[in-house]
Amino acid sequence: MKTVHCFFVICLSIWASSGVAETERRNFVFILADDLGITDLGVEGSTFYESPHIDSLARSGMRFRRGYATCQVCSPSRASIMTGKYPTRLGITTWIGDRAGRDWKRNTKLLPAAYTRRLDHGETTLAEALRAAGYRTFFAGKWHLGDEGSWPEDHGFEINKGGWDRGSPAGGYFAPYVNPRLESGPDGESLPLRLGRETVRFIEDHRDEPFLAYLSFYSVHGPIQTTQKKWRKYQQKAARNPHDGARFLVDRRLPVRQVQDCPIYAGMIEAMDEAVGMVLDKLEALGLSQNTVVCFTSDNGGVSSGDAFSSSMLPYRGGKGRQWEGGIREPYYIRVPGMTTPGSVCDVPVTGTDFYPTILELAGLPLNPQQHRDGVSLVPLLQGHNIDERDLFWHYPHYGNQGGEPSSIICSGPWKLIHYWEDGRDELYHIGRDIGEQNDLAAQHPERRDTLRQKLDRWLEEVGANLPTLNPLYDARRAERQAVTMRTRTLQNLEKRHADYVRVDWQPDKTWWGSLPSTED
Repeated sequence: MKTVHCFFVICLSIWASSGVAETERRNFVFILADDLGITDLGVEGSTFYESPHIDSLARSGMRFRRGYATCQVCSPSRASIMTGKYPTRLGITTWIGDRAGRDWKRNTKLLPAAYTRRLDHGETTLAEALRAAGYRTFFAGKWHLGDEGSWPEDHGFEINKGGWDRGSPAGGYFAPYVNPRLESGPDGESLPLRLGRETVRFIEDHRDEPFLAYLSFYSVHGPIQTTQKKWRKYQQKAARNPHDGARFLVDRRLPVRQVQDCPIYAGMIEAMDEAVGMVLDKLEALGLSQNTVVCFTSDNGGVSSGDAFSSSMLPYRGGKGRQWEGGIREPYYIRVPGMTTPGSVCDVPVTGTDFYPTILELAGLPLNPQQHRDGVSLVPLLQGHNIDERDLFWHYPHYGNQGGEPSSIICSGPWKLIHYWEDGRDELYHIGRDIGEQNDLAAQHPERRDTLRQKLDRWLEEVGANLPTLNPLYDARRAERQAVTMRTRTLQNLEKRHADYVRVDWQPDKTWWGSLPSTED
């Protein structure tokens, strides 16, 4: 790997010094949201959340309606974007810091598989590839790809504002922050807006050089927090169309949210959208918008279950951590001025590994298929042409905090097979006709089921997938008691808490508004 890495860097260095004028080279702004689900934006159908700037970005380029993250949790999918490889090939199959093997303490049938806990320095990251070609590189926000020594500055980014080993914002979404890579702002400063301003500053400083600005929000990961002004706005919006009935229904292992009416979460989406607007407006003001490619996506599905239980992915099933479409299908937008037709949509399945080769080609750089071996360039699609049909794969040999089960997936056209490691069963869905994955067709289509399973097994062997093992301490009776508690007390507490969020007299805990002056309202 090191030999390949060095050879590729040498090739890029030669290319960078070959006389290509910097003014002809495209800039790149890559925007990555955290835990933002496919239905969490207005352009994707939400009538409660407001995201005008992101919606405008989606409509000004190409919107991929079958855009996927490569995992249902964060670190693996982030590693895929950086390397062009599936998480399983990298060994990063769950969020870094998750317990596995004998360290696992939950009462489950299996022990989650071992996994790699930092991004390997032998990988040539997207930032390293662009930097070797003369690009200035900037990172702001969430990293979560390893401890110190494996932070953004160790993987090709010249400037790092806020990226370290933590997966959620230590100290919350308002200053003072607890972050060794981000100086705290004035008390009450909004974290997403701060990250937007840092990105704007970088663009201003390097407007005359080719650049990669990678804006990786902590939003909208928990803890869910917003300003009092934004909470009030969405509390009143929810009150104008009050929800009637239960907000949660149990789907297998946990309750799942069925409605979008959380005013706190809505405020978080609006704050992130404002930060995106800052960046887009700055590109326009500096005359850079026609020479800058903008990409937007999320690292996994929205949090409909577990964590903050904050959103609903309906009509898609599940959400973050889960094996259904709600856990892996994402907002996925690419705007290439002069290439993409504004308002264009594409129904070809694409995934996080594809950004790497796409950006290389748009930068006029040679592709490096030995590095981005699981991704393909989407430039033909952006130009209105086709790419070869292919299958997409996922492997998550872990238990999600949101109810996800150890499983592996293959998508082949409209067909999707899920293999479950606890009992070895397979589920088969036709997601073109059954987007909610309610009708398991495995028994009706045994030949298709077996063909897809064989493809999945071959892929798992090829990438060297680690598998979960039996848990010798599993207690079935205790599991039954836990399930009863989940369906009664846990469900009741969730219903009360989320009903309280829309009450006119609701107040957050003392560490939130009221304790700090807000500089953002």
